[in-house]
Amino acid sequence: MDINALQALVIDALEDIKAKDIEVIDTSKFNALFDRLVIASGDSNRQTRALARNVQEKVKEAGGTVISVEGEDTGEWVLVDLGDLVVHVMQPAVRAYYNLEELWSGSAKPSTDKSAAARARGTAAR
Repeated sequence: MDINALQALVIDALEDIKAKDIEVIDTSKFNALFDRLVIASGDSNRQTRALARNVQEKVKEAGGTVISVEGEDTGEWVLVDLGDLVVHVMQPAVRAYYNLEELWSGSAKPSTDKSAAARARGTAAR
């Protein structure tokens, strides 16, 4: 399936279940693993799971392949791997915490917070 058709299909599937703040990021410049990243928010565990499930169903109905799904058990962050396109459906607090838009847009700046860097390494800040 063409990447633009897949992207349109995913966005339609997300809009069907009232996803919020849908963002599409072209990642082809940054990595060779996938070309697009779609990030959307759902208000509850139930909605994030329903959004991810609807994406899977619509892609399969259109003849596409769902490679993997992660996070359906908790529903706070569900990842749907469609090969050239990866969908992240997150609750707003989780989405704000991980801030994938900034990370993948290439505008993320290195942190100067020593305690955050220490936590990332798994050591205590001194």
